[in-house]
Amino acid sequence: MSRGPLLVVDDNLVNLKLIKAVLAGEGYEVHTATDAGEALAALKTLHPRLILMDIQLPGMDGLALTRQLKSSPDTRDIIIVALTAYAMKGDDERAYACGCSGYITKPIDVRNFAAEIAKYLQST
Repeated sequence: MSRGPLLVVDDNLVNLKLIKAVLAGEGYEVHTATDAGEALAALKTLHPRLILMDIQLPGMDGLALTRQLKSSPDTRDIIIVALTAYAMKGDDERAYACGCSGYITKPIDVRNFAAEIAKYLQST
């Protein structure tokens, strides 16, 4: 049984592959995008339950994309969780202010990552 769909937006292909493998191994339907443009294109045909959003993306950053998605009636109900390797003081507050429901730092802990994602999905 599928536990998705989910969308992972990250410009690092190694991160995308790892996150997809971990979540797909737990039964999630995982889609990926490497930048804001790919994410927006995917969202024309996909309505994921949750988006894992890298903050540092080429072009439009993940926080700007989150603000855009949260301002649209078509996508505002999607849970967005910020995902970043460059955790600086205040980044979590900025992510929450943009509309993110959570904040996860990389590298992810593969042992409990799927369980962490499940907690966000239980709130819907």
